[in-house]
Amino acid sequence: MRTFRILVIPVLLSLMIFSCQEKKDYSQAITDGSYFTKAQNRVTETIIHDIFSPPVAARIYSYSSLAAYEVAAATDPTNYAPLMGQLNGSEPLDVKVPENVYAPLAALAAYYHVGTALIFSEEKMNEHRDAIFAELQEKGIPDDVFESSVAYGQEVGKKVIEYAKKDNYHQSRSFPKYTVTNEPGTWQPTPPAYMEAVEPHWNKIRTFVLDSASQFKIAPPPPFSTDPNSEFFKRALEVVEIQKNMTPDQKDIAMFWDCNPYKMNVKGHVMFAEKKITPGGHWMGIASIASAAAGKDWRGTVEALAMTAISLNEAFIACWDEKYRSRTIRPETYINQHIDENWVPLLQTPPFPEHTSGHSVASTAASYTLAQLFGDQLHIVDSTEVAYGLPIREFDSFSQAAAEAAISRFYGGIHYMPAIEEGSKQGQKVGELIWQKISTKPERVAMKN
Repeated sequence: MRTFRILVIPVLLSLMIFSCQEKKDYSQAITDGSYFTKAQNRVTETIIHDIFSPPVAARIYSYSSLAAYEVAAATDPTNYAPLMGQLNGSEPLDVKVPENVYAPLAALAAYYHVGTALIFSEEKMNEHRDAIFAELQEKGIPDDVFESSVAYGQEVGKKVIEYAKKDNYHQSRSFPKYTVTNEPGTWQPTPPAYMEAVEPHWNKIRTFVLDSASQFKIAPPPPFSTDPNSEFFKRALEVVEIQKNMTPDQKDIAMFWDCNPYKMNVKGHVMFAEKKITPGGHWMGIASIASAAAGKDWRGTVEALAMTAISLNEAFIACWDEKYRSRTIRPETYINQHIDENWVPLLQTPPFPEHTSGHSVASTAASYTLAQLFGDQLHIVDSTEVAYGLPIREFDSFSQAAAEAAISRFYGGIHYMPAIEEGSKQGQKVGELIWQKISTKPERVAMKN
């Protein structure tokens, strides 16, 4: 009997030591928003690879970020209110939170699930997800917790995808293309690719917050005229003059905010596309940078991403509604026809009507939202474009960045000033409405109800 005890005790001790060595504290596996920034960067890379338009890119960011945010809200209802149930056409999610969930992993799984469903190159997203998940498993998350968390996140993702399927996007893929007319002053395809107009029916996409795409109609462009004394002619001449007298800093600003996913390069008889981020992608990058600069945890980061993406989505719907109402001719076309046939803008003209400036609307709306979350006076080192061959720029406020993004389109020769001025007004109204109608704070939602 005594011999048996001597043999068993060392074995039990070794098993206990081995077990203690194997267990890791995984509570700190995900604390800040860095993993969500990595996931978003992969979405951005895939959007660029698949050449999604700026409005479609904003849609992708919105639903992906929304899915992650809904996990954050469901697992911390004291501090975060779900957006599902507040957004147009949405219902609160009825997905039970497992007892053994690791919330940040579940949110990350939800983000990947939706982001992968909304792009074409799924293998790019799956490869990135698998590498990140393997890295997280090495941090000691138990198998049962890992599997439960991923399954929960994917279930939330499925619900968000169901919501997305009802926004009229898929139906709009079969809507008729834009018809170019000879009506004076209306948009014409521009060189070098002379592409057809992008997303002429985007105002038919269901909004998240806006009552309708046309809720914030702004002043139309000046009446079209070729008279040298007319306001339209003078506005076109302004574009010519700014490029003649442009400073190096103005040129840098134009190039930094180019964000044209359709840029085509021509060498001899060969034409090839240049991969560029969308304006929405740039602002989603700023949202990630701001979250890190402000020391936000993963939930705060996900909140910033979701609200910024929703702001961008609404901005593009409002802007595109005006673009295809006014159908304004681009400076390049007008100047070549009526002022200087050899004039070429600094930036390549994107393939859709001129009024209003998408950068102006989207940047102002996004900056308004970020100011609500972080305060406007946050110093930002914007490295978003470094991956695409451009240097960093620094801003002392979100509004400063938005104003620079807006005026960059005038410097680039692709917008008249009224499109920038009115676009900024439209973006401000969009941003204000979003924060009036929805909230991530439970106490504010309770007050509204």
